[in-house]
Amino acid sequence: MEPRTPHHGPGRLPAGSGGRPAEGARGEAERGPEAQTDRLRYLESATRRIAWGSDRDETLGELCRAAIPAFADAVLVHLRDPLPSGEAEPAGPIVLRLDSMAQGPEVSVTEAPAGTAEFVPLTVRGRFVGILLAGRPVFGDAPGLVPTVTALLEPVASLPATTPPGRRLIVAPLYGRRHVLGTVALLRGTGRPAFAEDDLLVASQLATHAALGIDKARESGQEASMADALQLTMLPSSLPRTTGVRLASRYLPASDTAQVGGDWYDAIPLPGNRVALVVGDVMGHSMTSAAIMGQLRTTVQTLAGLDLPPEEVLHHLDEQAQRLGSEHMATCLYAVYDPIAQRLLIADAGHPPPVLLHPDGYGEVLQIPPGAPIGVGGVPFESVEMPAPTGATLLLYTDGLVESRERDVWAGVELLRARLQAAAEALGSPPLDMLCDAVLNILEPETLDDDVALLAARFDGFPPLNVAYWFLSPQPETAGRARQLTRRALHRWGLDSMLDATELMVSEVVTNAVRYASRPIALRLLRTDVLRCEVGDDSPQVPRMRRAQAGDEGGRGLFLVDQLAQRWGATRLSTGKVVWFEQRMPEGRRPRTPSAP
Repeated sequence: MEPRTPHHGPGRLPAGSGGRPAEGARGEAERGPEAQTDRLRYLESATRRIAWGSDRDETLGELCRAAIPAFADAVLVHLRDPLPSGEAEPAGPIVLRLDSMAQGPEVSVTEAPAGTAEFVPLTVRGRFVGILLAGRPVFGDAPGLVPTVTALLEPVASLPATTPPGRRLIVAPLYGRRHVLGTVALLRGTGRPAFAEDDLLVASQLATHAALGIDKARESGQEASMADALQLTMLPSSLPRTTGVRLASRYLPASDTAQVGGDWYDAIPLPGNRVALVVGDVMGHSMTSAAIMGQLRTTVQTLAGLDLPPEEVLHHLDEQAQRLGSEHMATCLYAVYDPIAQRLLIADAGHPPPVLLHPDGYGEVLQIPPGAPIGVGGVPFESVEMPAPTGATLLLYTDGLVESRERDVWAGVELLRARLQAAAEALGSPPLDMLCDAVLNILEPETLDDDVALLAARFDGFPPLNVAYWFLSPQPETAGRARQLTRRALHRWGLDSMLDATELMVSEVVTNAVRYASRPIALRLLRTDVLRCEVGDDSPQVPRMRRAQAGDEGGRGLFLVDQLAQRWGATRLSTGKVVWFEQRMPEGRRPRTPSAP
């Protein structure tokens, strides 16, 4: 931070005015107990004022205003460069740099021009180091302090360059919880009495409270930096690119807190080109809230990988939250979009309802059974299935978007719906990024009360012509039937160059499914920017690739798939499993897909 200088600039110390709480030794001797009472009242008021500072600048500004003119006529604050951190005292000399300076009856602390000569750093040596480390204030005429005090007061041009002003100066160390942070110099002009011995106690209290405020601001800044870093690791670095849906997101931290919140969003690819859309909010603003949010987000990703229905995902998430502690509650909304069936399945745990912008521009607040927040326990969740027409946009968000000091949640939800509808009327089918920005315009960032997480999904659907789907009985001849059906589908799509490899892989995967299945096997081919084949059966046993020995009759199927496919995998479901593989499409044979959001 650049040093700050008074509105009037470095120069003459103003004459003091009478009738102040600390008037020097003669005034106190005449007033006796009354002076002590005034001093205590002044200290109570001054320290309370210093404590109002929410950051370093405000703390030092309040220190200057509390000291001038009631206790001093000028204040200079020097801070260590750099400010120490950690437990141990930093090695090397103590270097001070002028940070704040104020004088005159009207205290005004402003930034000084960068590079001003009087703001060069000062290396502290000799007896002054011991005074700083002792943490006790001293008068300006203390033995051996002339060189250092002269350098400290150099910005005040009216003072002699070589002679400190005796007992018209108190230098008080700013001693924080662990380290010396700097000094505060308090000066009185010639128009008022010099400081008395008891004024050292007043200066000590002012300096102590200012140092604690600086310490608190520094620690808050460090916590905010860690919180920012933690937040970045908790939120998705990018959203998945999935055929059939386009995604966009926004995250805005609250403006009135440096602490990280517990808002999060996620988009998780699922088997069959489906995608899970998640938004949640852990109650509170703290590092703990962020840590709980990270654990819940990881839990959701794990549960989504099991392809559980939304209500079961929330049920297991609720159980996990209770294991983390009953005081940790969160709201969450979990939705699964199927672009092939063009259906949406949603479950809600105490979260604000999503808004669906229909293709014709009508905005609808979806009626979802709200359920109890995550962490309450013992309350069932319910999923709702509804159409997801091509061209519609689903908006998931946290309550920071719709709730503020000026309006309640439901008024904010209606405002959001109206804003979405107005954007659609003005722009037709606006790009997702533009739509997100239009939604955020309902906020006033400088008065943002809570974090905002926003996830928008544009439903593009999946053309039926790009899907081939069959159910096959688990019979020995099923592999041959699967090859025949695959050949017909690829020929219809003009993918004859992929016939041999695809037939071989389909045959191997279907043969493996026949071995373990007790119910019909599902075979599905999807033509997107890749050719994807999925084989599902009711056996939960997920196949593993192994190296076949020379005399083995089997064990080479997945090895062939691994060699021929661009990528492959197996997903365990609540009803069994799906084994899938993908191949790169030949140039010129990829179906046209919507542009990016």
